[in-house]
Amino acid sequence: MQRLKDSANITRTVIAGLELGLEKVSLSSTVNPPHWEFGHVTWFHEFWAHRGGLISNPSLLPDSDQLFNSSEIIHGDRWSAGLPSLDVLLEYFDQVMEKTCDILGSRSLSSEQNYFIQLAICHQDMHNEAFAYMWQGLGYSWSISVDLASVAKSNEFSEPVYIDFPAGPVSIGSKSNSGFIFDNEKWEQELHIPGFSISSQAVTNQQYLEFIEAHLRGEQDRVAMLPSHWRKVGHIWQERCFDRWRDMEMHHPVRHISAKAADAYCSWRGLRLPTEPELTAAMSLSPIGWQPSGLWEWTSSAFMPFAGFSPDPYEDYSKPWFDGKHRVLKGWSIFTPQYFRRPQFRNFYLPSRSDPFCGFRTCLP
Repeated sequence: MQRLKDSANITRTVIAGLELGLEKVSLSSTVNPPHWEFGHVTWFHEFWAHRGGLISNPSLLPDSDQLFNSSEIIHGDRWSAGLPSLDVLLEYFDQVMEKTCDILGSRSLSSEQNYFIQLAICHQDMHNEAFAYMWQGLGYSWSISVDLASVAKSNEFSEPVYIDFPAGPVSIGSKSNSGFIFDNEKWEQELHIPGFSISSQAVTNQQYLEFIEAHLRGEQDRVAMLPSHWRKVGHIWQERCFDRWRDMEMHHPVRHISAKAADAYCSWRGLRLPTEPELTAAMSLSPIGWQPSGLWEWTSSAFMPFAGFSPDPYEDYSKPWFDGKHRVLKGWSIFTPQYFRRPQFRNFYLPSRSDPFCGFRTCLP
């Protein structure tokens, strides 16, 4: 119940706090219109938690299936969809959340209801994080208190080292009967991996700036390669946190870096990104000196199914993205709920994406 209330509070606070007019955003492949995304979150919750995933079961909101089913309405059409007013969407959201609270308060929760409610809450939490990186990319103010540097502060007092891992077995995936998991985690299996050496810390702003300065010749090229939330004022480098600029903390992990840029950095340094099994092993053991980055971290591994994969009822969560183009990320950002912060969880994006709160750490070649 508390997970639902916390998630719902974030969603409602973010959307209700958006200034009038800011819901109108330019067409982009990496964002959705904010009010459409809000409607989609509510529709998804209702569709699975209350309608059992069946179109034949009616929605509380007329035409919601045509408006908010992301599997049916293509990305570009979401800007021209005739959305209800925000007041209507907020009422729809409140009705759906109240109905779920009523179900959770009953003593007759079936295993199917339990699964679908957990799916709906997890999906909502993921979109809450998506709202955060969308707001960051758009330069909007974030209405919920957060400190992006909270995890990185420990880096100030320690020097990065490479931690050696001997060759041996590593477990990937999740066990059956281990609570709610996503289908791409099926099932736990043991792999044998060669020995490797991985950095105790993620690449920092200072290290990435050195790459920018050394790798590019002209000032115009350097500006083109700069992360979009960086700027230089006089001799001072600054980075933007939502709608506010502040002096850059050079020892903090660099964020909003694409896998392509991370690959280029590694090539320049003579290093490499870790594979999914390597980063999983390091996260699982958390050896002495290991520093979490508070970011999703890129791996060099394509997002592909594990042996024995089978899709769950929401088939579009993983299966369409096993295309060899998406990359696996491990870890978590400060916008990620605690129950996702586990080594088995697999995030995935196209390697060109830099808008999520993502960074990277390196391995020796």
